[in-house]
Amino acid sequence: MRAKLFDLFLALWTALFGLAVPLLWLAGSPKSLIRAATRLWVHGALFGLKHVVGLQHMEHGREHVPNMPCLIVANHQSTWETLASLLLFPDVAIVAKQELLAIPVFGWYLRRSPMIVINREAGPKALREMIQQSQAALSEGRSVLVFPEGTRRLPTDPVTFKRGAELLYAKLGVPVLTMALNSDHFWSHSDSCKRKGTIMVSYGEPIPAGLSGAEFTRRAERILEADKNRLIR
Repeated sequence: MRAKLFDLFLALWTALFGLAVPLLWLAGSPKSLIRAATRLWVHGALFGLKHVVGLQHMEHGREHVPNMPCLIVANHQSTWETLASLLLFPDVAIVAKQELLAIPVFGWYLRRSPMIVINREAGPKALREMIQQSQAALSEGRSVLVFPEGTRRLPTDPVTFKRGAELLYAKLGVPVLTMALNSDHFWSHSDSCKRKGTIMVSYGEPIPAGLSGAEFTRRAERILEADKNRLIR
């Protein structure tokens, strides 16, 4: 019942931001204003999760977050981290799949924030565009967040990176922050039910730039796997 009430709340909250779309469009779709509106929408969504569902979150290792733009790699278990990351890292550029643009209202804001939207079926072209857009985001002082497993995974699945994360690391030349979480326990990727509890988010010590791609991948996978397993115990 609480999950259904939240879905109703989120639909009404999202509809309010839909009313703002024509005004933002007439104003020239300013990126800073759209990002601020997006963060406000996420604030409301997390408020609803906390007060309607009873779902909140807690961070560990926040002191490890670099004070400069970086590459953030996170395990992916549910929709929650896609939304919450917009508040955990203000102005972050998230590498997102093209299908998200089809979501009413949210897709409009996502495209114009802008996020790094890729067509996974485009192959090498998608990788080139991801790297170019990530470099552009870093030049604007924005961190880049990628889910290196490519899709949502079960908590019991081992952390295994796809090639894109290694290429980003090699081309961007910035430190990497790992972010492990256990959101699947409360917002499963296999259904739309949200459950009461506390999602744990854990940041690891930054991985420096300049390692070989293979060494970066081994180190990041190892850190995420260890932190993820610790959170799900």
